[in-house]
Amino acid sequence: MAQTEKSATFALAAVALVVAVCVAPLAAEISSSDIHHHKHLSLKMDEAQLTVNNELSYEVQVSWMSQRCYQCLYQQLGVVPAGLGPGQPSSVNFVVSTQHEITVQINSTPIELELCKYVYEYGRVSNLQKERHSGYIKLRISVCFDFIIQELGPTRVVPPVTDNILPPPLTSSKRLRSLDTFRGISLVIMVFVNYGGGRYWFFRHESWNGLTVADLVFPWFVFIMGTSIALSINALLRAGATRCSLLRKAVWRSLQLFIIGVLVINPNYCQGALAWENLRIPGVLQRLAWKGDVFNGVAWLCVILLEVLWLFLTFLLPVPDCPTGYLGPGGIGDMGLYVNCTGGAAGFIDRLLLGEKHMYQNPSSRVIYATRIPYDPEGVLGSINSILMAFLGLQAGKIILHYRERPKSIMSRFLIWGLSLGVISAFLTKCSTDRGFIPVNKNLWSLSYVTTLACFAFVLLMLVYYIVDVNKWWSGAPFYYPGMNSILVYVGHEVFEDYFPFRWRMSNSQSHAEHLIQNLVATSCWVIISYLLYKKKIFWKI
Repeated sequence: MAQTEKSATFALAAVALVVAVCVAPLAAEISSSDIHHHKHLSLKMDEAQLTVNNELSYEVQVSWMSQRCYQCLYQQLGVVPAGLGPGQPSSVNFVVSTQHEITVQINSTPIELELCKYVYEYGRVSNLQKERHSGYIKLRISVCFDFIIQELGPTRVVPPVTDNILPPPLTSSKRLRSLDTFRGISLVIMVFVNYGGGRYWFFRHESWNGLTVADLVFPWFVFIMGTSIALSINALLRAGATRCSLLRKAVWRSLQLFIIGVLVINPNYCQGALAWENLRIPGVLQRLAWKGDVFNGVAWLCVILLEVLWLFLTFLLPVPDCPTGYLGPGGIGDMGLYVNCTGGAAGFIDRLLLGEKHMYQNPSSRVIYATRIPYDPEGVLGSINSILMAFLGLQAGKIILHYRERPKSIMSRFLIWGLSLGVISAFLTKCSTDRGFIPVNKNLWSLSYVTTLACFAFVLLMLVYYIVDVNKWWSGAPFYYPGMNSILVYVGHEVFEDYFPFRWRMSNSQSHAEHLIQNLVATSCWVIISYLLYKKKIFWKI
């Protein structure tokens, strides 16, 4: 009977604890006892308050690990002191991220004996009790959400440069609206993501392996650029242009793109001259500049040789203090064994050729894997696979040219290409995020990343082509208009992103809703601008 009463008393106490932790932060008034035992922390977006009560006679260490972090070390949150006595637990509040599912681990100190683990997702509230050895351990972990999200910097995706690099592929009467629509869809997503994407995690680049919405855009631009190049070169040669003249124009356009790219990724417009000692050299426009035109006539043999070179350097190049063939993020990944090996050979080659100060200083791998060294997702080694992406787009252009009057043949071949590349991706990745031979990785521009995104591109282009150009069920609006003026929209949205009406002072910067409204308004403004420029027949081409 006494045991039953004790259990009932404990159950009531547990319910009271959960109510106190989860309701008090949302209430207008908080009692003095609540303030003493559960000091309310200031939460930002995508954050939650984690309260840990300890009735043990010794202190415990609280650590956490993101479930998106593959083979990672736990990171310390803090220490909960020993309890004051029976029924008098010590209590400490911690702030944890709610962007992804996390694992909380409780260890004793100083011997670091693991007492328990707890995995939680959004909005889950739980009480943990666990017996260990001869003592009775009572650990209560209560999670409470204010449904607010941590302030995050805007995601940087990719510039919209495709067939603005070359003259229009076809005459205006025969121009395929589906190509501009496809480009416009990617461009609108890119602008929305760059402006913040409502501060949602899925509109940010994946920290290492895997894909988010932000990781789709750059490869699609490269792909459609290859398609446009095939159509443009064919049209110019039919018009009587020589290959030498095309080469001269290509070199000049590439130089212009490179210069624009350097200016855009080093935006010191109002802060004086650029600092040459830490000027970032790699970038998306820079990669497109030398790849898009110089390699427009690449043959299958050259592409195969380039891929062999990528495989050789990636898996066989010795990297000091790192395992050969390493594809991981370094930092706390791989149990912290290769802290400074971020990107393996790709990172090593960039540091060797460019120097750390001329690389991207805040890679996405820092978000989850806490990496310490610079890493550039537009580096030298990854450019080889971007050539492959453009070459696959070139094949789409050749299919369009060869079967111009046979839409069914175009769509069937697009589908065959897409399915074939999908099978290759499944083999390379073993249909997993982290356990494949070559995982999908945007930072590395891995081979599976290219085959996967090219698969998506072929299928999406087939659908858009069928809807817009074959059956004419959709004009492509409003995406068609920014797709026609992509470089102007890209440079414009980068330069004017901090000006009204694209950004304004918000009344609550910790609100998803207000960020989402602001980012949608800013993106819509550029769609309207591109429409007005289209009506005035104003296009910025290089």
